[in-house]
Amino acid sequence: MGYSIAQAAIEAGHDVVLISGPVNLDPPRSAQFVSVSTSDEMFDAVRHHTHDCDALVMCAAVADYKPAKVSTRKIKKRDDKLCLDLIPTRDILASLPKRNRQFLVVGFAAETNNMEKNAQRKLREKHCDIIVANDVSRSDSGMESDQNEVIIFLRGGEIARISRAPKENVARELVKIFANVREKRLTKKM
Repeated sequence: MGYSIAQAAIEAGHDVVLISGPVNLDPPRSAQFVSVSTSDEMFDAVRHHTHDCDALVMCAAVADYKPAKVSTRKIKKRDDKLCLDLIPTRDILASLPKRNRQFLVVGFAAETNNMEKNAQRKLREKHCDIIVANDVSRSDSGMESDQNEVIIFLRGGEIARISRAPKENVARELVKIFANVREKRLTKKM
């Protein structure tokens, strides 16, 4: 979905910095591409690029947890159980400035249950301007599918829906919504 949004933003005339972990997709040619491998690299790259952006669209978390210790050597197979201690990764959305930021913050809520309730809570708790929610428990939409169906929650209480369609079409509609919200926000500040 992130790559489709990046392409749609480019087609709409926006400059795009695409920060991405490892995927089997080619980034849009006109995007400034930043490749990361770890959640810490993603955190640093996002923090570096937000100082001069108009909108930050966070489509997916790199990972919610990471190993507490990383072995520099191969862990040999044993006959007994192996337990890994996991610690939470840094929450990029929660780390963003909450007041007086100059850019729009769009988060995504990939949910398997209580989608609307969880998305609205994330909108408030992460101080996003917009949350795009999708049901990832379905095989015909969302992750690992060329289709998506989303519900968009805006900070002012407005809700919009985009019916199941190819991700490219969903992305174009999302980019229009993001641009409209950004424009309204700028108009209010004048």
